[in-house]
Amino acid sequence: MTIPKLYEIYRSHPHVFTDTRNVIKDGIFFALKGGNFNGNEFAHAALQGGAAYAITDEPTGQEDERIILVEDVLTTLQHLARHHRRQLNIPVIAITGSNGKTTTKELVTAVLKTGYKTYATAGNLNNHIGVPLTLLRIGMDADIVVVEMGANHQKEIADYCLIAEPTHGIITNCGKAHIEGFGGEEGVRKGKGELYDYIRLHNGTIFRNADLHYLKEMAKGYHNEVTYGADNATYTASQTERGIFLDVLPHINQSETIIHTHLVGTYNFGNVTTAIAIGLHFGIPVQKIKEAIEAYHPDNSRSQWLTAGSNQIILDAYNANPTSMEAAIRNFAKTDLKNKMLWIGAMKEMGDAERAEHERIIALIQQYQWADVILVGREFEALHGAIKWFENSNAAADYIAGNTPQNASILIKGSRGARMEIMKETLMSNKKEN
Repeated sequence: MTIPKLYEIYRSHPHVFTDTRNVIKDGIFFALKGGNFNGNEFAHAALQGGAAYAITDEPTGQEDERIILVEDVLTTLQHLARHHRRQLNIPVIAITGSNGKTTTKELVTAVLKTGYKTYATAGNLNNHIGVPLTLLRIGMDADIVVVEMGANHQKEIADYCLIAEPTHGIITNCGKAHIEGFGGEEGVRKGKGELYDYIRLHNGTIFRNADLHYLKEMAKGYHNEVTYGADNATYTASQTERGIFLDVLPHINQSETIIHTHLVGTYNFGNVTTAIAIGLHFGIPVQKIKEAIEAYHPDNSRSQWLTAGSNQIILDAYNANPTSMEAAIRNFAKTDLKNKMLWIGAMKEMGDAERAEHERIIALIQQYQWADVILVGREFEALHGAIKWFENSNAAADYIAGNTPQNASILIKGSRGARMEIMKETLMSNKKEN
């Protein structure tokens, strides 16, 4: 079946899904395959559960006119998404970067929603499946779309751009993330820079953080850009801290508007100023921008401020790489919080740099005074010295259950693979009142 013909079916049943545990009634099931599953085996279950059609790339053994056989389900999903995107003559803003993609996407979306019908990536559905699913969830009433793009190797962002065809692009930053897949920091910049390459080729607009000088170099020769940052930019702002939380003062017509965020750490300044710049570019009033950003509360282990009995927790354990780890530790160290403790999980996908980067984090930790430090993960095993170390977060959680701190301020930071949220959950369930 051709993509235009399949699109006619999609327009009559504009809901797609890939998991039969969450069947969308009257939707279209795409039978994707993975390392441990074959969606073709669940096509009939999807139909029995209420799906209107199932797209498969293997015979299912039963004839059913509602089953559409294609050469490759994933490719069909991506091509259908691109076809749908081409029916929408609206701004499509793509966001990528090593750190802050999802927080930036959430802030930008919150701001744009105050003035436009805005669709955006749900959660962190930012890969080769998530990007097309995001596009296929866009209604014909859309004014603007915000698409998050994650990547761990080169050519990945380029491929996503061919699907989403963005008109605007943002690279939040380029840090030491997914070093193993990208082949070092220069590889990271080249991979993330594929977004700039696409925008440049199609005469789109770049939103660029002027405080990050390497982004200027990456965008060299391209003048269709909107810049933002502390100074020397189209839109400037300054930052202060309200306790542990970030406050941002946009410099707009001598305005004294202060945006009181619920984000922990000055390293979120770039995320907030991105949202401010995009809001202003698209004509959102400053007061609306302020209200939208102030209403945003981070979740899903991203710079969350939590209370567990007498303890205060900064939970930043959704992801970690050397760049974000260093920023989080330095920011935590300079706060005036009392009885500060670090619970640090190992960083993943470091490749040949694994030992050196973990050694560097330990050296950084040792520059400051802490009430206690716990390291988690095999990557720290040969390096921890006198610092408490546990092979995994379950073992660390067992220790915490029997040694629950009191009146402490705790930074919990680590890659998702370290599962540091288990330690938070143990502390929350084992909280003791003074």
